[in-house]
Parts: sequence; structure tokens; C-alpha cells
Amino acid sequence: MKKTFYITTAIDYVNSKVHLGHSLEKVQADVLARYYRKKGKDVFFLTGTDENAQKNVWAAEKEGMTTKKFVDLNANFAKKLWQKFNVSFDYFIRTTNKKIHWSGVKKLWLQCKKRGDIYKKTYTGFYCLGCEAFVKEKDLKEGLCPYHLTKPEMIAEENYFFRLSKYQHYLEKIIERDEIQIFPSERKNEILNFIKSGLEDFSISRPKERMKGWGIPVPDDSSQVIYVWFDALTNYISAIGYGRDEKMFKRYWPANLHIIGKDILKFHAVYWPAMLFSAGLSLPQKILVHGFITVGGQKMSKSLGNIINPLEIIEKYGADSLRYFLLRESSPFEDLDFTFEKFKHRYNSNLAFGLGNLVSRIITLGQRLKIKRINLKAKIQNTQLNKELKRAKNGLEKAVEEFQFNVAIKHIFDFISFCDKFIQEKKPWEGNNEKVILDLLLSQREISEMLYPFLPSTSKKILDNTITLRKEILFPKI
Repeated sequence: MKKTFYITTAIDYVNSKVHLGHSLEKVQADVLARYYRKKGKDVFFLTGTDENAQKNVWAAEKEGMTTKKFVDLNANFAKKLWQKFNVSFDYFIRTTNKKIHWSGVKKLWLQCKKRGDIYKKTYTGFYCLGCEAFVKEKDLKEGLCPYHLTKPEMIAEENYFFRLSKYQHYLEKIIERDEIQIFPSERKNEILNFIKSGLEDFSISRPKERMKGWGIPVPDDSSQVIYVWFDALTNYISAIGYGRDEKMFKRYWPANLHIIGKDILKFHAVYWPAMLFSAGLSLPQKILVHGFITVGGQKMSKSLGNIINPLEIIEKYGADSLRYFLLRESSPFEDLDFTFEKFKHRYNSNLAFGLGNLVSRIITLGQRLKIKRINLKAKIQNTQLNKELKRAKNGLEKAVEEFQFNVAIKHIFDFISFCDKFIQEKKPWEGNNEKVILDLLLSQREISEMLYPFLPSTSKKILDNTITLRKEILFPKI
């Protein structure tokens, strides 16, 4: 059994500051990284920023800044935001990093070229700057990109292309046979239909002039720079040593899991496997496709101007409260519509009155009985509590390994509700019920442990309070 667990998120464009819409997959990936580290796996968790896109050049010009200064500013903001979210990434890759990333991109390009899969031609088509991709007219909705609601530009230019059409039958086969497993299954069917409709070769470079010299130069052709998707997808292998540290690369590749949004599935389940196969590399094992965070039913997007800054929520209510909402409010495969009213309801009912209230009650009972210290290695004695705890732990493990984060958290909160009922039934405040209170304190220790991948700061606070029998308000009511 593989001892390593390599997990990645998509890397974000830095044409403006990242926002709440980018946070869902970072938090999901963090849950899995923490969960598998706890199980003793050698975890490598990668996230980062995509900095060589044309939209970054344009956005920098608009702000009157150099492209480098502009991307540095937004990349640093992203890194700090994920740290405030308690996202425990092992490496934050920036695609402008020549030492780490560029050597991997150039090596992959040359391997695909050696295979005869890269050639140059003139192409005319609709180009969506938001997608950083050519789009087909039939995929537009009333002439607009369905994701960015902008009109694509008609572009004619000479670029390098990758022979994707050559791999049509190969891609059909690997998706049908689950050689790359796609979750949920509807996304697998969606991508199979896309492949079967006929694959066309795709552009993998842009004229250096159009990119204002920004980006990774094409090997042996300084007039072109490597197009963002060929460059960006390579981050998953360059970050772990491809092109510079073969020992590290062999240790972690293939990736166990890529977590991405549904709008970039085509690039990860079609373009990426074809590029890897062309270069003679193994395929990633699984792709988890999450829904969008929406506002009023519309995807949160910089181009649509409906973004929410998560920093404001974190600074006011803490990172764990927002992590909880993102993980609990809906299935990870569905869109999650954000409103402050929904957030407030989850916060008050589940965190303030649910978890926070239970911890406060148990610590108060321990203080009343003047318990000085508990043995954290002791076992819960009560049969009912043990039975419910086992049910919660088994349910949590199964749900996490199936990426059902909302279901996993529900199992923890079912146990929290059971502990509340247990207190009501046993009435430990009546008389000397030291055994009952000790069992409740040990149950609280178990709650802390189960919560760790989801709410790491809260988990630590609960454990500290259990050890010291100090009462702290975890989630003040909104």
C-alpha cells in the first residue's frame, strides 16, 4: 500500500485578489491532508498561484503596475489568506518561480515534442480571456462564455499545438475504466460525452509580443511563450521535483488526488492525461470536482464582480466558523449559495449553541466537582457513550474517504447531540457523579480529535480546555 498521499488544489489566477470562491477546495484539501497525516501517511499538500496568464498582464497594466510587482502582491495575499484559513499546505508554488517550475515545464514540452505531439500552425477562433482558452461557438450562450458572461474575442495567430486528437481512443478508455477516477460520477459521464463528441488539437503557446514578453519561453523558439494551461498543469509535477529532483518526484508521483472546480474539469481529465501519456508519465489516481460558491445562484467570479472577501468573516468570527460553513452547508459536489443569513444560522445553531454550549457545560461540571486533572489516555466507561462514539468515528472515516465532508461533520455533531442528551438524562449536577463527568470529559477529548481535520483551531482549544478545565467561550453568539 502506498505510504505517501499527494494532494493538490487548482492554482489560482492572480489578476486580482483571491476570494471566497477559491477557498472551498483549499479547505477540502486541508481536511484530507490533516486526516491522512493523522493516519501516518507521508502527505504532500500542494497549492499555489498561476502567474503566467495574459489576464495578469492586462490587469497589471490597468493598475499602472509592472506585471511582476502586480503578481507578487496578489500571490502573497493568496498565500497569507490560506494561512489565515489554517490551510496546512506543504508547498505554495508560484509559476513564475524559474528554479522550481520552469525546468519542469521545459522538460515536459521537450518530451511531448520528442514524441511528435507538438507542431506549429495558424489558427483562427474565439478566445475567452477569462478561461484563457479558445472556445467553440456552439458552447457559447447567446454569444457569451457561460462561465464569465463575456464575449470572446476572435483571434487569428500562429501558435504551437498539442496533438490531442491522437489520444481520443486512449482517453475514452482510461475514463471508462476508471484509470483516473472522477468524483462525482456525473462528471465522469460529462467528460466522456465531451471526448466522444470529438477532440481537437489545442493551442499550447502564444506570441511573445501579445504576452508583452511575460511567461515561459518556448524551447528553441524565443518568439513564443508557453500557453497557460500547458504551463499551469505542469505545476503538479514541477513542485515535487520533475526536471530537477527525480528522487522526490518518484516518491510522490502519481498524485493521489487533484481537487478542482467543475469549470476546469476538461483541462484536468482530458488535456492533462494526454500530456502525461505523451511524456511517458503515470496518471493521477483521482479527481474530485467540487461545485461553485454562488451568490444569488450565480458563480462567484472576479469578472462578474460578485465576490466576497473571506478575510472580513475570518477576522470577525474566526477561520473555523467559515471552514465549518463551507464544509457543512451542502454536498461538496453541489453549488453552495452563500448568504450571511445562512452563515449566521449555521454559526449560532451548530457552533455557538451546539458545540460551544456542550463544551461549556462539561467544563462547568468538572469545575463544580473540583476535578484537577484527567488522564487523557483513559477509556470511556459508559457503554452508551462508547457505542455512539464508535458509530460516529466509523461514519466519519467512511464519509471522509468518499469525500462527503458534510456527512462526516454531521456524524461528529450527532455525537455532540447525544452527549447533550446524556447530560440531561444523567443529571450529573445532582450528587457526586464523578464517573459520569469523567466520561463526558473523555468524550470531549474524542470530539476534539474528530474535529481536528475540519476545525483545527477549535480542536486545539477544546483539548486545552479539557486538560486545564478552563472554560472559554469558543463561539460567542452572533
